[in-house]
Formats: sequence, C-alpha cells, structure tokens
Amino acid sequence: MNPPDTIEIRKLRVSTRIGVPDDERAEPQELHVSVAMTPVSGFDDLDDDIAWTVDYFAVAQELKALAAEHPRCLIETLALDFARHLLEKHPLKRAEVMVEKFILPDTECVAVRVVRER
Repeated sequence: MNPPDTIEIRKLRVSTRIGVPDDERAEPQELHVSVAMTPVSGFDDLDDDIAWTVDYFAVAQELKALAAEHPRCLIETLALDFARHLLEKHPLKRAEVMVEKFILPDTECVAVRVVRER
C-alpha cells in the first residue's frame, strides 16, 4: 500500500504574541509553522483542477491570520488551533502541524507537533 498523498507547507513564517510571561507576549514573535495535510481524495482524482484539492496559498494566509488573531501562552495551543482549523475548513482526512519557536538559548528552536484526524 502506498503512503497517503500529502500537501505540505514548510516553515511558514507567522507573527504572533505568545509566551507564558506577560512581557514575552508584549511584542509579536516570528514562529515557523509546518503543516502536512492529507486530503480526503487522493491526487489521482484531481483531474488537474484546483477545485478538487486544498489551496495551499489560502491555507498559508489563514494560518497567518489565525496566529495574529489573539495572544496565547503556549505554542501547544497554537498548534491545536491550527490543526482544528484545517480539519474544519478544508477537505482533509488528517492534519499534522509543527510549530517552532526561537526562544531557548543554545538551541535551534523549541518545537511541538500535533496530529489530528477527521
């Protein structure tokens, strides 16, 4: 059996107010968001028509807007918000979301990953 067809957006830059201390949320931070989306229908059924797939440009804009919508304390909450939004608004069977935050000294990043299925 073949792995499922997947659409990915990697390291989308989003701006949001996030962090546990109030002063960390005072200014927007740039995070990177990667998503892997498994559409309800496989790519064989697309007939080269965007109407039958997920518009990844629209998804990127939606994620940026959702990130900027309101402050959050946890990147875990943001990742869940993204996954739930993707499953509610797009014809997906599965959404995997990784959020990377650049806050901890001596590290490349801190990241969380959530996977949700319909």
